[in-house]
Amino acid sequence: MSFQFFCLISTLYSFRLPICLIVFYLTAVIAIAEILKHSWDTKTEITRKIVHIASGNIIIFAWQLQLPIWILITGSILSTLAVLVSYAFYLFPSINDINRLSYGTLFYAFSIGILSYCFWYEERFQYAVIGILIMTWGDGMAAIVGLKFGKHTYQIFNVNKSWEGSLMMMGISFIVCSVILSLVGEPFSRTFIISLVTSIVATALEVFSSFGIDNMTVPIGSAFVSFYLANL
Repeated sequence: MSFQFFCLISTLYSFRLPICLIVFYLTAVIAIAEILKHSWDTKTEITRKIVHIASGNIIIFAWQLQLPIWILITGSILSTLAVLVSYAFYLFPSINDINRLSYGTLFYAFSIGILSYCFWYEERFQYAVIGILIMTWGDGMAAIVGLKFGKHTYQIFNVNKSWEGSLMMMGISFIVCSVILSLVGEPFSRTFIISLVTSIVATALEVFSSFGIDNMTVPIGSAFVSFYLANL
């Protein structure tokens, strides 16, 4: 038991710098969102998406620094607990002060843990990165564009969306998937097909966003579709 504890402490110490950088980065993101909310009277839907987009970028750090899976899983669990405490005590108005029922932040933390577990063990890091970044950038930018420029709306199962937001979702998803697959050496022709299909699936999943469930369905669906197509 003492040996295992020593190994744990030793591993934590060896990754102390990236762990501290990630904690500092996430703290700064939330602090900026809170300042925008309270000092600049920025709408919560905007500050939520700032946190949404910025927070997901930690998966790039994890990928490039080759952080072990247990750090990602632990981070996901701690994030889930932090979200639950935030819901209970209304700690972060920049995230929670909205006029609708949403568990999106909770699903966000879940999805990072699930994708890390599914793909980090097999060293298929790129698919977890694709799923999380499509959720982060695609869904985040789609919401911002929809709020600011969404003039042409449609409704599916009482969920209101705009064509402008959906097109942004598809475009960002395509770019994210293309860039990540290109970085790992996937041929151009396959990259194009995989990215096109993945972006269409991601956009379709994002339409069904009641209670913030798209923060789980979009990343998981995108990751597994791209993985399946890349391994045909």
